Amino acid sequence: MTSNVIETERLRLRYWESRDREPFARTNGDPRVMEFFPALLTREESDRLVDRIEAHFLRHGFGLYALELPERQEFIGFAGLSVPSFQAPFTPCVEIGWRLAAEHWGRGLATEAARAVVGLAFDSLGLESLVSFTVPANVRSRRVMEKIAMTHDPGDDFDHPSLPEGHALRRHVLYRLSRAARDRGAESSS
Repeated sequence: MTSNVIETERLRLRYWESRDREPFARTNGDPRVMEFFPALLTREESDRLVDRIEAHFLRHGFGLYALELPERQEFIGFAGLSVPSFQAPFTPCVEIGWRLAAEHWGRGLATEAARAVVGLAFDSLGLESLVSFTVPANVRSRRVMEKIAMTHDPGDDFDHPSLPEGHALRRHVLYRLSRAARDRGAESSS
């Protein structure tokens, strides 16, 4: 299992606690946050998602960390790694992802958390590559992907197999980041 706490300048990424479930359910019920997901989540669905996140940590040794502002010990969302459960041309793989409460958008917190997760993935876990994906219209998430040096090849875009034909959110863009590309970028900026 990976470290149970990752600290950044403004954030703490940690294992989930029971007190996270209520604010996470609020986040998952916010139409702004869930705009690019098929539906808002009920409290029960949100709690089941936390259960799956916790089980993922046990199964894989890494997962989606609860994200908090340490000075206030305030839960604001998640950031971390997951193994997608669906089949696609790019699976098996490890996905980097994040979800923040809307009141914390626009401050660079998702990018800060994602950079810490990239470091975990490549430096601690020894992974060779990461993917991330979203619908084409999700400009906020795409900007985070680009800020952490992920690249998009339109030839990799795909129809999400969990969504039915004709669904407005079925088409997804795929971004990639390899450890070698991250290391090359770090060398050129130093």
